[in-house]
Amino acid sequence: MTSDGAAVAAESPPGQAGTRLRMNQAIAAAIADEMRADPSVVCFGEDVAQAGGVFKTSTGLLEEFGPLRVRDTPISEMAIVGAAVGAAATGLRPVVEVMFAEFYGVAFDPIVTQAAKLHYLSAGQLTVPMVSRGSVGAGRGFGATHSQTCETWFLATPGLKVAVASGARSAYGLLRGAIRDEGPVVFLEPKALYGEREHVETGDAAITPLGVAATLRRGADVTLVALGQMVVVALDAAQRLAPAIDAEVIDLQTLLPWDRDAVLESVARTGRLVIVEENPHTGGWGNEVAAHVAATLFGRLRAPVHRITNPDAPVPFARPLEMRFLPSAEYVAAQVTELLEAGTLPDPWWKEVA
Repeated sequence: MTSDGAAVAAESPPGQAGTRLRMNQAIAAAIADEMRADPSVVCFGEDVAQAGGVFKTSTGLLEEFGPLRVRDTPISEMAIVGAAVGAAATGLRPVVEVMFAEFYGVAFDPIVTQAAKLHYLSAGQLTVPMVSRGSVGAGRGFGATHSQTCETWFLATPGLKVAVASGARSAYGLLRGAIRDEGPVVFLEPKALYGEREHVETGDAAITPLGVAATLRRGADVTLVALGQMVVVALDAAQRLAPAIDAEVIDLQTLLPWDRDAVLESVARTGRLVIVEENPHTGGWGNEVAAHVAATLFGRLRAPVHRITNPDAPVPFARPLEMRFLPSAEYVAAQVTELLEAGTLPDPWWKEVA
């Protein structure tokens, strides 16, 4: 995989629409475009400058914008996020990297106590326009402590927004939208997708507003709602189900706030909702979506709301076990088929081995 700045520039001339980019390149392009548009945008974190990011998501930024706007920091997530809160409150728009989302565990206070509440506590006098990026998810063999998604850590925090990329296109548009937002945004990037390529339209027309879901496939029989790398799985499952079952696929894109109108409109038409999430079954974000849809559309559903998740266990390290642990397109298609044929909730695969 080529990841040097020259290769990125050769593959993706600035402003060219429909350029084929890896997701890590799309992220770097989004940050660069916002830094060009707004001199108050700055970027800092561990290894983001000289090395171009451990996942090559900031390649070329130091060379173009210099060390005053692109800075390497000490290995201290609390210092990185805390500095971002202060910088944002005093007029900058920092984009900081936490590298692995699990490292938010040592930077939780600046995010949920300070960044999320300063606007409220100051009676609107202060805004905190900062973006905190982190890699998430399984599929690359990083083990139990570096393969979680961690979205649910932030869901009970008013004042935060949480966005999750599902590929190069969504990463570019969502990240630019996050940087322009006037409040703090936690931006999560599935590490398994960093090297996956898509045609990406760049420029202001490609900016995605936060809080708006994307309907990626229209269907009439069932609505599949997914997030992050599970969007790819849901789309693959929908293809496997066709033509016998016509599945609609929605990428939530933003989890906090999530697009209730888009999901409700879809489920009201299809009469069925299946949520595909990369989370333990207990406490996953899908509980919030399932509860709201079931309460709002009670009496109009043609089957129980179904959540397809990971088992309640740490992410295994061995590659075959890790891939078994994650919902696959084949598994999702089988679960959806059983739900529609029986009209009752299918058992998860792990019930057989529990």
